[in-house]
Amino acid sequence: MKSTFQISNNIRTLRFMAGEMTQQSLAEQVGVTRQTIMAIEKGKYFPSLEVAFKIARVFGKPVEDVFHYHDTRV
Repeated sequence: MKSTFQISNNIRTLRFMAGEMTQQSLAEQVGVTRQTIMAIEKGKYFPSLEVAFKIARVFGKPVEDVFHYHDTRV
């Protein structure tokens, strides 16, 4: 049985709940580019642990509330 995984995130929702925070504002607080935040939100790029924790810290959430790991069996 082959194991695959998928990582999803709630960044867009959390930005909305944080007063409609822009991608640019989040990027500046985390120390990355807006394009990086956009790619992470779309699931096209997975952040390093450091960046994941920084994003979670901006929202005052544990990293597990921001990023979700899904293990799927094929």
